[in-house]
Amino acid sequence: MSLYIKIREYFIINKIIRGLLIAISASIAIYLDYLFNIINPFINTIFGLLTIYYILKSDSKVWFWSGFFIGVFWFWWISLSFKNYGFLWAMPIGILFTALSYGVLFLIFAKISEIYKNRVYNLIIKTSALLIFSYIHPFGFDWFKMELIFTNSYIGILKWQFLIVLFATSLAIYKENLLLLTLIVFAFPFNNYYNKTPLPNREIELTNFHITVEDKWNLKLQKRHIDMALNRIEEAIDKREKIVVLPESIFALFLNRSPKLMTILEALSNEITIITGGLYLDRDNNPKNTAYIFQNGEFKIASKAVLVPFGEYNPLPDWLGKIVNRVFFDGAPDYTASLKITKYIIDGVEYTNAICYEGTSEKIYRDSPKNIILISNNGWVVPSIEPTLQKIILQYYSKKYGTTIYHSANMSPSYIVHNGYIYGIE
Repeated sequence: MSLYIKIREYFIINKIIRGLLIAISASIAIYLDYLFNIINPFINTIFGLLTIYYILKSDSKVWFWSGFFIGVFWFWWISLSFKNYGFLWAMPIGILFTALSYGVLFLIFAKISEIYKNRVYNLIIKTSALLIFSYIHPFGFDWFKMELIFTNSYIGILKWQFLIVLFATSLAIYKENLLLLTLIVFAFPFNNYYNKTPLPNREIELTNFHITVEDKWNLKLQKRHIDMALNRIEEAIDKREKIVVLPESIFALFLNRSPKLMTILEALSNEITIITGGLYLDRDNNPKNTAYIFQNGEFKIASKAVLVPFGEYNPLPDWLGKIVNRVFFDGAPDYTASLKITKYIIDGVEYTNAICYEGTSEKIYRDSPKNIILISNNGWVVPSIEPTLQKIILQYYSKKYGTTIYHSANMSPSYIVHNGYIYGIE
């Protein structure tokens, strides 16, 4: 069979439509939340199960298109960065590249499963693929986890719970008996559902801003934005809060090279602990995305340890990365990552520092932190589903690791995630 014929077989309409419908089913929870602010566990459960059932029944061509369209529906917003750098024409190319990356990833596992004609082996390999997708990170980007479709549902997100879903669905397909799907009841998240641990009363003010990317880096508006941030701190002091959290890079400058502003913040920190985003320039002139912690007239820094692929560092080989940086990012150098994740203590409580993408990376959660203070600037990727997907991922990790997350954001809501639930959206 010629290569042309083999490729043409992937463009059969019913294969494309089936892959599209599976991807839509896998994306329902995200878009209902984003478009209509609807979070319905019953709907999410049904569509999540439909996704698993039909993808396990499908062949490699449908798997390719399922991965392709999931790449589009979940991650099209990544290419918005091209618009912010003046390369609007590159957005379709970026979306296509992302879609093909996930399409090929799905295709590889589906093709491996088709090596075996035995239905049992075929289902085992497909099930294994869905289980291990969360460990495969194209270009270091780890936002794709199949379990996410069950985050706000009646099914748990832990691996053993997801395995029950996959086992029950595979068994129902193999035996051609849908009654076997009732085994999924054992994947109900009893621990999360009946966890009534109250939200800690920490007297934390999570500020929220709506400053566009264009305005944020406009030097003519810098003083206005600084005054806005200082006013929010003073408002928190008037409310007798103990901690005030401001978003990532709310001070859009190298804060450690701005002595007057540092002095003001140090003085205010005698009345309230301040966690704020700002840039940091080290002794070797390496730029860092940093959180500044001002407390009792002093400060410490907590620089970002997990950088955004392509956004803050280039995961490509060095020679290719330099070309991409020169063409798309005006030759700007990559940010420098901190060598370790920073923790700090306020009023006897330990918090793990996280900045934007870092808070959605499993690396931050490996030691099961009890509390995370997360600061984000989502101005680069709005309007889009990114803040919604970010929120779902934070809920996922909160459930998985029992972490309470205090999230202050620019250009999207600020909120607390506790026991996997959202509190105090602004």
